Formats: sequence, C-alpha cells, structure tokens
Amino acid sequence: MEEVIEKVAVKKEVQADSSQATFVTSGPVPSSSMSRSVTLLFSVACGMSVANIYFAQPLLDNLAREFGIDYSIIGSLITITQIFYAVGLLMLVPLGDFLNQRRLITGQMLLSVIALVMVGTASTSTVLFAGIALVGLLAVVTQTLVAFAATLAAPENRGQVVGVVTSGIVIGILLARTFSGVLTDFSGWRSVYLVSAALMLLMACVLFRVLPNNRREKQPQQLSYSRLLRSVFMLLAQEHILRIRSVLAMLIFAAFSIMWTPLVLPLSAPPFSLSHTAIGAFGLAGVAGALGAARAGKLADGGYGQKTTGIALTLLLLSWLLISYIEQSLFVFILGIVLLDLAVQAVHVTNQSMIFTLRTEARSRLTAGYMVFYSIGVATGSITSTYAYANYGWDGVCLLGASVSALALLFWVMTSRVKAKTGNKAGAK
Repeated sequence: MEEVIEKVAVKKEVQADSSQATFVTSGPVPSSSMSRSVTLLFSVACGMSVANIYFAQPLLDNLAREFGIDYSIIGSLITITQIFYAVGLLMLVPLGDFLNQRRLITGQMLLSVIALVMVGTASTSTVLFAGIALVGLLAVVTQTLVAFAATLAAPENRGQVVGVVTSGIVIGILLARTFSGVLTDFSGWRSVYLVSAALMLLMACVLFRVLPNNRREKQPQQLSYSRLLRSVFMLLAQEHILRIRSVLAMLIFAAFSIMWTPLVLPLSAPPFSLSHTAIGAFGLAGVAGALGAARAGKLADGGYGQKTTGIALTLLLLSWLLISYIEQSLFVFILGIVLLDLAVQAVHVTNQSMIFTLRTEARSRLTAGYMVFYSIGVATGSITSTYAYANYGWDGVCLLGASVSALALLFWVMTSRVKAKTGNKAGAK
C-alpha cells in the first residue's frame, strides 16, 4: 500500500511541475532535464565543498599535538564545524529560494577559499578554530547545489539526479580522509587546506561559466529575509514527511560520524600504527558503498522509498557487528565500512528524493530544514564517539553506534505505520 501511495505522489508531482514556471532565464537553461555532464559537475562540486569540513578528522592527532589540545576534547573541532554548518544551513541555504543561484553558489565558494587559506596558515588554536568555523559555515553551498539540481532536473528523473549529486557529497566526505592523509604524509597538514583552496577557486570559475543564470520572477508579496528564515521552521511544522525524514537523517548521520570521527585514534596507535595515507585509504572502502547506493534515488522515483529505507536501516544496524572486528580482522572491518556507507547513503538519497516532492517553490528551504538535523547528528556523533573511545575503547564506540542505528530502525517502523494510516485515509477521500 505504501509503495502505491508513493507512486501516486510521484505522478502528481510530475503533473504539478509541468504546469509551474518558477524562473525567468537570461540564457539557455535545461528546463526539463540535466545533461549527464552537468549532473556530474554538480556532484564533483558538492564533493569538493563538503570535503573541506572533514579534512580534519584524520588529522586530529596532528592538530592535538601541534596546538596542545587534549585527545578527549579534540573531537570538539569537528563539532564546532558542524555547529557552524548548521548555522549556515539556516542563514544561507534558504537564500537559494530568494536570490540568483549562480551568484550565490560562486560567491560562497570564493569566500570558502579565504576560509581555507585562514586554516592553512593558522599560527594559534584560536585562528584554527575560527577558520574551521568559517569553513563549516560556507560549506553549505553543497546544499544550495543539491536544491538547484533538483529544480533543473526533470520531475520523473529527479530522484536519480539527486542520487548522483548526493553521492558526490558522501564520496567527498569519504575521500576527504584519503586526500587529507596523503597530503599530510607528503607535505604536512597545512598543505591539505591550501591545495583545497586552489581547487575551490578553480571550481568557482568553472561553475560561474556553466551554471544557468536564472533570475526569480517578481512576486506580488516577496518574502523578506527574516520571513524567509521563519518559513524554514514553518515548513518543518507543516510537513509531516519532512519532520520524519529529518529525524532519520539526524540518526543515520550520528551513526556515520560515530564510526568515522574516532577511527584515526585506534588505527594510528599500536598494534596498527598506520600512516595517515593508510588511514585515509579506508575512505575508499566507503566510496564503494556510497556508489552502490546511488540507485536509491531511482527506486524512490518508482515509489519504493519506504521499502528502500527499511532495508537500508537494517543493514546499518548489522554493519556494526562487522565494524566491531577491527582488532580481529581488518578485512571484516572494511566490509562493515562498505555496508555502513551503503546504508547511510541509501537512506539519505531516499530522504531527499521524498522531501523534494513537497514544495516545488521552496526546495532550498526544505533542504535547509532537513540538513539542520543532519548537522545535529554529525556534531553529536563526533563529540560522543571521541568520549566513548577515550573511556571505553572501540567496543564502546561500536555499542554507541549500534544503539543509535537501532533507534533509527525503530523510529522508521513506528513512523512508517503512521504514514500508511494517513495515506489510507487520504486515499479513501
């Protein structure tokens, strides 16, 4: 029954979108579809942007030594990044429903270049933390890109496009560790941020040339900035699906962060004593999982979002059993990583595919509301996982991650039943 309800919703969305015109364009714009090359460019840009806030994870031991920060609180560096990421989600992403998106995207990327240089040249912990905070604030350009891609995509292929673009985000998060580890071993941790600054500058120039120069139609009662921000909370209050999917995002990304944030600590210590390059290479295993989940968007387009979510959350819970084998078998541990990232990405893509069908004129604000919960999850997972490792070791980390994953599965079971009842009533009418 749930799949039938979702299929009907997808068809209604296609019909609704075909009768709406939100933009007036000053140049040729793919109004009904995105080419594969443009979709991949969006994906790469998202991956590069979001990677900036994850470079620090495999560098926590280096940063702790250089700036005199205790291991038990070094995870707060990631937490601060996520706090400011959440602030950016609320303050900057909604502007995508208000301003010219090409200028907004390229402007944020240019400011990110400045923030990255600030981190790369930091001489004190104060400058480091301030720069990291700005990096987190401006990294939300990824979500503006996702919402823009959803607007440009054909309605019947929107889930698939969102799947490819958000795959770039997860791959960027994972490859950030590999990129960071390799550069740190060869030329020090500062080079990570300086090289990224140069790449971001190049990407900003490319996007300025490629992105369509859309301008908003003037509305009789155009929202002020304050009303625009308030409308994010109104959407959360009004849209049941948005609330459910946002809580799921918070839980799955808390689990994601619980595994990845403290990973450098056991792998860099005996008996492993791995280099930063080797530790960063574990991100490649996660990429395999993320790529495997890209099909989730296509399944959501077909109305199978609920079934995909249930299967993925079950796999997420099972992954912790394999991840707990880190000391017995690195091969089994790597399989656990693949499974965890497959599950997280599948749920994330499904979440976004479903919420983008709610309000075609407010996709940036829907994204902002949803991603605030994502950021809360990552921040909470970062700070609690380093504390768990410092006090209870890797077994404590796995128990924490499995508990959060079980809670996510239980929450989905409870809310999927509510959604089915609501859908049946709506269908009866």
